[in-house]
Amino acid sequence: MYLYHFGLRELPFTLTPNTNFYLGLEPHNEALEVLLTALKTGEGFIKVVGEVGTGKTLMCRKLLNEIPEHFVTAYIPNPFLKPDELRRAVAVELGVKQAQRMSVQLLTQRIQQRLLELHSQGHSVVLILDEAQALPAESLEALRLFTNLETETRKLLQVVLFAQPELDQRLAETAFRQLKQRITFSYKLRSMNALEVEHYIQHRLQVAGYKGANLFSHDIAKKIAKVTEGIPRLVNILCHKMLMLGYGEGSYQLTKKHLFQAIQDTEGMQQKKVHSFYLTSLLIIAVLASVFYSWQFFGEML
Repeated sequence: MYLYHFGLRELPFTLTPNTNFYLGLEPHNEALEVLLTALKTGEGFIKVVGEVGTGKTLMCRKLLNEIPEHFVTAYIPNPFLKPDELRRAVAVELGVKQAQRMSVQLLTQRIQQRLLELHSQGHSVVLILDEAQALPAESLEALRLFTNLETETRKLLQVVLFAQPELDQRLAETAFRQLKQRITFSYKLRSMNALEVEHYIQHRLQVAGYKGANLFSHDIAKKIAKVTEGIPRLVNILCHKMLMLGYGEGSYQLTKKHLFQAIQDTEGMQQKKVHSFYLTSLLIIAVLASVFYSWQFFGEML
């Protein structure tokens, strides 16, 4: 595609979470610090919540890469599982043999035995679930029961939940109050501000091997931040399309025209634009109505 045209080694704005492109922005560094600190305490649930596209999966993978060696991790990327399926998935991740063939009761016993075995070897075990808002209600309860497994001094299993804000809405329900009380650490990922978006764009280009003149001007980066609301995934989509458009025109400088065309080609951006236009139209109508009635009022007084 445009790799040779812009002198790139690889695509800088893919949607695949790649930790090589990780940029230690304030919200992500804070989240990682909270996670690592919470894991050292050895208790309860840890929750990281963020809107769609704010980098939760990238954070999840970064944690898996950065977690201290004495931790044994069980990673469940798709937790839309029934309780039995969740138990078996955890057992497989922990290395329990023949987990798919056991009865539920025997499987629970084997999981506990495996946790005790790992504990005796000096390991801490952490279960990491991405997209945790998709967990069925029964599986959330099964997850809570997992954390009942403990020695006299510490839990045998910690749980890290990466989720969209819908998880908080579910945990606010009375049925999940026991689980909510066990969440000892929580962090909410925010979107990027304008300066962070500009830094993010330049960083990804540099990692991808770009060494030329500035492709995305300060003004363009600021506009990208505004229309995407600082959501990394949307920034990636627009920047990728702008590079494609620049390549198609044989251009080495990206412009507002390229940004506008990229927005037009992106369904989510079109919806934001229509919504913004609708609100602006309502505001204009309200102002005009106010002026009209003011004139009418003062006309009657005169």
